[in-house]
Amino acid sequence: KWLKMDKLLVVGATGLLGRAAIKHFRANKGWTCAGLSRRLHKYRNVEYLAADLLDNTSIEKHHSKLRDVTHILYAALYEMDDLLSGWRHNEQIKTNTKMFENLMNIVSLYSPKLRHISLLQGTKAYGIHVEPMKAPAKEKWPRHNHDNFYWNQEDILKRICKAKNWSFNIWRPQVVLGTAIGSPMNLVAAIAVYATICRETGMTFFQPKGTPVVTEATDANLFAQALEWAFNEPSAQNQTFNITNGDVLIWHHLWPEIADFFNVSMGQKGTRTLSTALPKLEKEWRFIADKYQLKKLSLRELVGGSWQFLDRALRDAGPSPSPSIVSTIKIRKAGFRGCIDTSDSLKNCFKEMRREKLIP
Repeated sequence: KWLKMDKLLVVGATGLLGRAAIKHFRANKGWTCAGLSRRLHKYRNVEYLAADLLDNTSIEKHHSKLRDVTHILYAALYEMDDLLSGWRHNEQIKTNTKMFENLMNIVSLYSPKLRHISLLQGTKAYGIHVEPMKAPAKEKWPRHNHDNFYWNQEDILKRICKAKNWSFNIWRPQVVLGTAIGSPMNLVAAIAVYATICRETGMTFFQPKGTPVVTEATDANLFAQALEWAFNEPSAQNQTFNITNGDVLIWHHLWPEIADFFNVSMGQKGTRTLSTALPKLEKEWRFIADKYQLKKLSLRELVGGSWQFLDRALRDAGPSPSPSIVSTIKIRKAGFRGCIDTSDSLKNCFKEMRREKLIP
C-alpha cells in the first residue's frame, strides 16, 4: 500500500530543539526529514542541507530538496558572543530577522507542497530580560514593548502564511533541556561539564548562592511530541503556545541530585563566575576526554557560550526575585497532555550525553 509521506524541514538542525525534532520525526513512519544548518550533522536517514541563512545562494542551491517539504520547524538562532547583552543588541535583532526573511522568500518560491511553519520564540517575548515578568505569562497578552526579533519574524510569518494559506504555530518554551554540541543556551552541557571537571580535578562544585528563582524548563523531546500533536490537531492551527514540562524548576533544590548523579561532593554556597573560570580549563578537559575516550571536542566546541547562560541561571537574584512562570493552560485546554518531571528530564539528558561519549 502506498504511504503518503510528509516531509519536515528542520532549520537549525544541530540545536537542542532541532535535534530532538529530527530524532522524533525520523522514527515516525509517515515522515521523512531534512536538516538545514551551517554545521555538519550526520543524522541517519536525514537529508543534510548545508546552508547559511544570510547567504541566499547557499539556500537556493537546495531548491530540488525543498520541493516536497510539507512542514518547517524554524529553530535557527543567531546569538552574539556576549550572549546576555546581545539579547537587546540591534545586530542580533537585524541578523535573526534577515535569516528568517531569506528562508521564507525562498520556500515561498520553491516549496509548492508546504502547508505549515512552526516558529520558536521564548520567555523573552514576555520581556523577562528587560524587567521582572508578571506570572504566569499568557499568550493572549499584548506584545511586550521592547525591540525583539521575535516580533519581526512573527510579522513576516503571519503575512506569508496568510498570502499562501499556510498554517503556523509560534512556540514559547522555557529553558530547554536537551543534548546538542556548541549550542549557546545549553544548561545541560554546561552543568555536566562543570560537575565532571569538579569530580576529576577536585575543584569545588559550589551550590548556587542567593535567593532561589522559581522557574520552569522544557524537555526537548517533550517539545517534539507537542510539535507532532499540533501538526495533527485542527484547533492548534495558527496559535501561539507556551510549552513547559508541567512542574517547576528551582536550581538550588535540584543541585544535590545533580551532585549525586555525578558522584561529586557539593561545596558551600558560593559564587564562581563560570564564564570566566571554566573556559581556561581546556587542558584539563583534554586530559579528561583522553582518559575516558570521549569525542574529541574542546570545551569551546562542546559548551559554546552556555557558561554565560548558566551563570545567569544560578545568579544571586537578590532578596525577592520574580518567578519566571508561564501559563500552559492554553495548550492543555487545546488537548496536549504531555509532561515530564524536570529532574527526570535533566538526568535523561546527562545519560544521553554519556551514551554519545560527550561526558564520562
